[in-house]
Amino acid sequence: MSVKAVIDLPKDLYQTLSSHGLSKEMISKETKKLLALKCYKDKILSLGKSTELSGLSMREFIEFLGENNVAVIDYSEEQLEKEFKNVERFRKVRKS
Repeated sequence: MSVKAVIDLPKDLYQTLSSHGLSKEMISKETKKLLALKCYKDKILSLGKSTELSGLSMREFIEFLGENNVAVIDYSEEQLEKEFKNVERFRKVRKS
């Protein structure tokens, strides 16, 4: 089951968009992509759910994130330090 969300555009604004080749379907598609980008960036939705919302494949959505300067992997400084420590421990264990 799905829910339909509607955006109202002033007629003159729609006509301007339409004159530049944007159909109602294209406006809807672009709106979903931008909403998915915002929801991922604001940590409202996971990567998978944001990808689903966008209507793109995972690869396409990750590329879209990159084009819009949104990091796919966004570690805090603490998380990153913890990961580096884990890698160092793994190296030591592997050498012995």
